[in-house]
Amino acid sequence: MPIDYVSRRARLDERLDAAGIDVLFLPASQTDLEYFTGLERGAPSFGNIGYTNHWISGAFFAPGKEPLFVLTRHHQEFHLPGGVAGDIVTATESDDGAEVFRRAFDAFNARPRRVAVGGAPGDESCVHESGAKERIAVSGRTWAETTLQLREHRPDAQFTVADGILNSIRRIKDAHEIELMTEASRMVDEVMAAVSDRVVAGITELELASEIDLRIRQLGSPSSSFDTAVWAMGKGIERDASERLSRKALPDRAGVNFDFGAVVEGYCSDFGRTVHIGQPDEEYERVYDIVMAAQEAGRKAAVPGATGGDVHRATRAVIEEAGYGDWFRHRTGHNIGKDVHELPYISEEDETPLEPGMMFTIEPSVFWPGRVGVRVEDVFLLTESGETVKINELDNEMRVND
Repeated sequence: MPIDYVSRRARLDERLDAAGIDVLFLPASQTDLEYFTGLERGAPSFGNIGYTNHWISGAFFAPGKEPLFVLTRHHQEFHLPGGVAGDIVTATESDDGAEVFRRAFDAFNARPRRVAVGGAPGDESCVHESGAKERIAVSGRTWAETTLQLREHRPDAQFTVADGILNSIRRIKDAHEIELMTEASRMVDEVMAAVSDRVVAGITELELASEIDLRIRQLGSPSSSFDTAVWAMGKGIERDASERLSRKALPDRAGVNFDFGAVVEGYCSDFGRTVHIGQPDEEYERVYDIVMAAQEAGRKAAVPGATGGDVHRATRAVIEEAGYGDWFRHRTGHNIGKDVHELPYISEEDETPLEPGMMFTIEPSVFWPGRVGVRVEDVFLLTESGETVKINELDNEMRVND
């Protein structure tokens, strides 16, 4: 099913109009531009990949206008196998990037609007009343050089960060997005089921992580949605969750934590389980049950109108009441979509009301170095009926490998 980018941009037009924004710039290789135009991001890399004039790459948007892409020649030649649908201004290596960028901005500004605010088709009147300052918006991860060039070119304009507007559209998933994210979750379920028997003493964490990454790619994911993590914790293992992967062999009687995700047509999954090697002791079994109960408490608290803070407090209360609160040290979760971590967060400080169509993780844990390590993570959907349902199908039953 093709994605309706025209409808997405129509919603963006409405939000930009309401905020009084004249021009929005979104950089290339970022999620927002892909979401609104289909211009693909590249797979993440450890170090920056750059070309001459790389900072100009992106697109201008305004209510009632088609986007104008500004892209380096290298970006078009080597990072866009599907090409670009729309008007493009190209900067070559020998071009003055600042001059190309300014000309593109001015040409875009000169375009007539299809429909003015409160007007009719063909009405080319301005958005603001005469004398109002021009308002220019950028996404929060726009290159600093891009923003500085815009400021230099439009010194009298008002500048703002558009992330709140962009997220207000992206955080509600439609049926097609839910389908793609369900498929991404199915992938990680399948991979976890396939590697679970391999979790035995003597195999290294790196071997398991490498197998996970290979299997994800074999199932069709272009890459992992973030760095794959496999780490052992338990009695006598003086290791914390901050060391998420090593070359060490897994010891006997350890809880082995997994954290990984897949990608389907630009949409992410995020998933976690814990497998125990050898018969677990009584504390591990108790903590495992506590963590699973905490996830269920969070699921039940995730209703329309509740906040991420409400869900976090419900999840955390179960672990605190059991006496392990000091060792549940991170937030309960986050919304997820084209980015692994999207707003709103399922965290104590986030007071954004939850709405049907939001998809988010609930991922409680107890990480106590030298003693016990247990985690679980699934993607959930807040449905139109008001119920929060788990998207991952792999169960949360304790897995013990002898």
